[in-house]
Amino acid sequence: NNYIMTGNIDSLRVLKDTLELVNFHRCSLVQGNFMDLADFPRLKVLCLKNTAVTGNLLDIDEHHFPQLQSLSLPDQVCGGDGYKFQ
Repeated sequence: NNYIMTGNIDSLRVLKDTLELVNFHRCSLVQGNFMDLADFPRLKVLCLKNTAVTGNLLDIDEHHFPQLQSLSLPDQVCGGDGYKFQ
């Protein structure tokens, strides 16, 4: 585990229009709701496995995550265990 990386993924909002890849795999102290990144227009890869991030896959609508190609979510996200976009 990476105990050095901490914070809330909501703090990434300042990079909303440019961020393409988020990989916090095994950063167990990173928290927030994965849907806080749903309107990032360029986000292609979102890896949040083994973090404290929460949420629910049922909250995703067709206009969320417009460019997302890969999604890995932690177990505490409802429907998130091992979920990947095809």
